[in-house]
Amino acid sequence: MRLDVIIPVFRDNAALARLLDNCRLGERDTTVTVVFGESDPEGQSLVERHGASWLRAGKAGRARQMNHAASRAIGDVLLFLHADTLPPAAPLDAISQAIADGAVGGAFARRFDSPSKWLKLSARLADWRGRSLGLFLGDQGIFVRREIFDRLGGFDELVRYEDLDFSLRLRKAGRTALLVPPVLSSARRFAAKGVVRQTLVDFFAALSFVMGHR
Repeated sequence: MRLDVIIPVFRDNAALARLLDNCRLGERDTTVTVVFGESDPEGQSLVERHGASWLRAGKAGRARQMNHAASRAIGDVLLFLHADTLPPAAPLDAISQAIADGAVGGAFARRFDSPSKWLKLSARLADWRGRSLGLFLGDQGIFVRREIFDRLGGFDELVRYEDLDFSLRLRKAGRTALLVPPVLSSARRFAAKGVVRQTLVDFFAALSFVMGHR
């Protein structure tokens, strides 16, 4: 089985460098493609130094960038990673086992690079959400069989939560899986509003989207 890892980036080279420095994604039947939302010579040079490939989408937008890279992917399975999310050491092994067990896709459990007890609780609740409801966020490393991705039409480029929208459609296509070991996601976006406030904002916004989708 071949795995295509797709990393959408928009002016986030510091996080991208951390991801490429700490992950050996390019080994054993794995292709890594970074897709930029605009011209970024520094980022493109960074990707080339790490032996990965890069593409430019015609316009910035995470869903658009991921769809653009997916349209050129050749792997059997696609894994979509945010630049500030570090996957476990051997993601292909966990994904291969899930696919062999009949999953059409899914995501990884998620932990944050923060000692916050609130974020630890949030991560545990997200584990339950993924296992019980099949709802995943983009920073969990969503994976999907290529033919299923094509059948679903990829990510919706017109919605705000393309990750939730995709997972809602994905769970209708078949069984999904929540994988461990977990990915490690950056907690930096909680800095501005605070952990509790940002978590609550995220929760109610996502809940509103899911209820509207239904």
